[in-house]
Amino acid sequence: MARDWLLITVSTPPGGTSTLRVYAWRNLRSLGAHYLQQSVCLLPATPKTTRASARLVTRLRAEGGHGEMLRIRLTDFKQEAAVIDAIQRERTDEYREVVERTRQFHEELQLERRRGRATYTELEESDADLARHQKWLAAIRARDYFEAPGGQEAAAPVASCEEALARFESEALSAELDESALDSRRGLRAVEKGND
Repeated sequence: MARDWLLITVSTPPGGTSTLRVYAWRNLRSLGAHYLQQSVCLLPATPKTTRASARLVTRLRAEGGHGEMLRIRLTDFKQEAAVIDAIQRERTDEYREVVERTRQFHEELQLERRRGRATYTELEESDADLARHQKWLAAIRARDYFEAPGGQEAAAPVASCEEALARFESEALSAELDESALDSRRGLRAVEKGND
C-alpha cells in the first residue's frame, strides 16, 4: 500500500544563534524524523506530523531561515522498507534506553533502603523520576509509527517502577510514623520526669 511521507528540509540563517537550529532539531526528533542527511529528514505523513512540520517551517522562515515540507511517496518498495527499518531501529534503541533507566531506578530505591533513607524527600525525588520515565515512554510511543520491537518490553519495566515506588512509599510512611511515635514517647517521658 502506498504511503505518504513528508520530506522536510531545514536551514537556519548564517551567522545566527544556534537557538533556531536546536529548536528545529528538537522538534523533528520529538516527532521521530529520520534524517537522510544533515538538515534533510523524512516523517510519515500524519495529521500530527503535518501540522507540526508546517509550524516549524513557518517559524524557520519567519526568523530568516529556510524550510520546505514536501508530501511525497517512495516508489521503490525496498527503499521504503529500508527507511521504515531504520525508523524502527531508532525507536527500539529508545525503548532499550528506557529499560536501562528503569534498572537504575530500582537500584536507586535499593540504595536508599540500604542507607535507611526511605523518607518523604527520597520519595518525592523518585516520584519525579518515575514521572519522567512515564512521560518518556509515552513520547516514544507517540513517534513509534511502525510498532518497533521493544515497545511492549519497555512498558513492563515502567509499570514495575510504579509498583516499586508504591512499596517504597509504604516504607517511607511507616518509617515516618514510627519516628513520630518514638518522638511522642520521648516527649512523654520528658514530661513525666519533669513532673517528678
